[in-house]
Amino acid sequence: MVDVDSAMRASAYGGGKRRKKSDDDKQKEKEGRVLEPFDPAAAAKKETAEAYSMWIVIVYGLGVCLFMRYFFMPTLTEPTRALWLLPMLLMVSIPSLHKVMVPVEYYELFTMGNWFRACFLYFFSFIALSFILANPPLGDIAAPTISGGLDIETNDAVVDARWSKGTYYIETNQDTIDIVLGMAVRDNVNAETAVMTASVWFRGEMIANLSDGAVGELSEAQVRFDEVGSNWTRGDQKNTLTKDVLGPKVASRAEDVGLAWEISGMELGDYEVRINLSEVGDPWEQNTWDAVYTINIVRVA
Repeated sequence: MVDVDSAMRASAYGGGKRRKKSDDDKQKEKEGRVLEPFDPAAAAKKETAEAYSMWIVIVYGLGVCLFMRYFFMPTLTEPTRALWLLPMLLMVSIPSLHKVMVPVEYYELFTMGNWFRACFLYFFSFIALSFILANPPLGDIAAPTISGGLDIETNDAVVDARWSKGTYYIETNQDTIDIVLGMAVRDNVNAETAVMTASVWFRGEMIANLSDGAVGELSEAQVRFDEVGSNWTRGDQKNTLTKDVLGPKVASRAEDVGLAWEISGMELGDYEVRINLSEVGDPWEQNTWDAVYTINIVRVA
C-alpha cells in the first residue's frame, strides 16, 4: 500500500513536470511568432531574378513556336507527334538558357521551384501562341469535315431510323425505298471553298455520284437541303439552356453548308457513303479528310 506522504510527493513531482513542459511549449510558441527581419534589398533582388526568368521563358516559347510554325511545319504534309514532342523535350534546356543569359548574382537564387514554374510558363506560352499561329487568320491546318453525320428526310416508307457511330439504320416495310440523303460540310474559314468527292456504293458498285467539285458549286444540293427544312428524321439541334432551335442535327451551325440528294430504288442491304474533303491550307497545301459511312436498310413486318 502507498502511504499519504508518498502519494503527495508523486503528485507534486508530476505536476511540476507538466508545468515545466507547458512553459517550454509556451516558449517555443513565442519564438515561433517572431518574424524574420525583412530585407528589402534581398526581396528586390529576388523579384528581379524572377522577372528575368519570366521574360526569357516567354520569348523562348515564342521563338520555338515561330520555328515550328514557319520552318518545321512546311516540311510536313500532315500532323505528326514531333509537333508537340520536340517542344516538350526542349524544356530540359531552360536551366542552361538561364545560366547563359542571367547574371550570376541572380542565377544563384534559382531553385527547383523556379525551374518547375518556368517549365509550366514555357509550356502554356507555346500552346497559346501555337493556337494563334496555326488558326485563321494567320494559318489554317484544320481540314473541312462533315459536321453531323448523315440524315434522311421523313418518309412514310420508313418505320424507324437512327444514326449511331457512323452507321445510319433504316427500317422499312418495303423491298425498295426512295430517300433524300442529307449531310453538311463544316470548316473553320469558308466551307464553300472545300472540294468534295462523295459517292454511294452498293455491293462493290457505285450507284450514285453525289459530288465531285467545290461545295459552293453544288447549288442544287443546297436548294434541296433547304427544301427539306425541319423534316429530317433526326430532328433539330436545340440549345440546352435557352431551348432555341439551332438547326438540323446534321447542320447545327449557321456556317455549315447543307447538302441533300435524292436516291431512288435502294434495295435492302448495306450501302457505303464514301466522302473526301480537301482544301488548300496554310502551311500545308492540302488539308484532307476522309470518311466512309454506312447505310443499313432492313425490312420489318
